[in-house]
Amino acid sequence: METEFLGLIHENQKIIHKICKLYRDSREDREDLFQEIVYQLWKSYPGFRRESKVSSWIYRIALNTAIATYRKSKISIDYYEEFPAHIHPSNEKTISENEERLFWALRKLNDSEKAVISLYLEDFNYKEIAEITGISDSNVGVRLNRIKNKLKQILK
Repeated sequence: METEFLGLIHENQKIIHKICKLYRDSREDREDLFQEIVYQLWKSYPGFRRESKVSSWIYRIALNTAIATYRKSKISIDYYEEFPAHIHPSNEKTISENEERLFWALRKLNDSEKAVISLYLEDFNYKEIAEITGISDSNVGVRLNRIKNKLKQILK
């Protein structure tokens, strides 16, 4: 079970890194959040019935963890030295100046807006975004329109 889980994390770690980058400013905070997300995924892995895509399950857990831990005053996480190198929290790739500017603008959004736009940018369809976030399909389109307009204003 552990090997299978680590394989899933390795294959989908870009999702976790994007959520961390979106919800945390400093590298240290992103590494802490990465570890907390992996821990929460591990805790919920035995109950994952594969009725949805693995990426949808990871996004749901990652977004919920990012939002929940953001509200806490201080995240208290033990550092796990046993992480295999290929899924270590510090494997975050370097990004361009334009990508950094986009993440800066995205961090200005509220939590629900961040969740919706991050899923949209990952090419999830409206139905999948609705299932992950708990809003209706039609509301996804409305929110995306508003978020895009808000981002245009932020980036001006």
